Amino acid sequence: MDRQALAQRYGQVKATIPEGVKLIAVSKLRTVEEIQALYDLGHRAFGENYPQELRDKQPLLPADIEWHFIGHLQGNKVKYIAPFVHLVHGVDRGSLLDDLNKRATTAGRTIGVLFQVHIAQEETKHGFAPDELRALFRQGDLNARWPALQFRGLMGMATNTEDMGQVSHEFDGLAALHRELRALHAVPSEAFSELSMGMSGDLRQALASGSTMVRIGTAIFGERP
Repeated sequence: MDRQALAQRYGQVKATIPEGVKLIAVSKLRTVEEIQALYDLGHRAFGENYPQELRDKQPLLPADIEWHFIGHLQGNKVKYIAPFVHLVHGVDRGSLLDDLNKRATTAGRTIGVLFQVHIAQEETKHGFAPDELRALFRQGDLNARWPALQFRGLMGMATNTEDMGQVSHEFDGLAALHRELRALHAVPSEAFSELSMGMSGDLRQALASGSTMVRIGTAIFGERP
């Protein structure tokens, strides 16, 4: 691993991220050594996609790392990450909220969650339909139903397309839904402040639409061998 090249790439990425936007370094399939090297440069927020991989890495790395789970999470895998995960970005169904709340309660902690919204023109991507979330929020206090969870905002992945106009349209739609849901006050609006959208290929569009969290992997760590 070339630490100097890592530091250079990390600096270039950080220079493109505005003040107030959180950079999640996507570390899936990266080694403990690579993650430690980025940690040594001062970075603390890392995103993982696979529960068992995260479970195995976590005890080998500094305790103050803020772990974000950004992949599709199966209910029977929640137990692997519930004791330490900071924020789950991809909550895409009600049953997962039940599983997370149960495991968080058992672990004696509160877990932050983002609702994943299906905004892409692709069936392979997961997420709530906007109308499903509207119906859920109109039911009232979500914290009464899932007291061990902290509802932090929305996450969305745009269509994988060369048409950046479409990508911007999808991100703008997610931002509008976020404003609409905050106004329903089913959770404290000051806590429901995050919009996780944007990766290496659509970072500019996501930031223009108001993203507060971006998930960047290859541009920081380089291509995998």
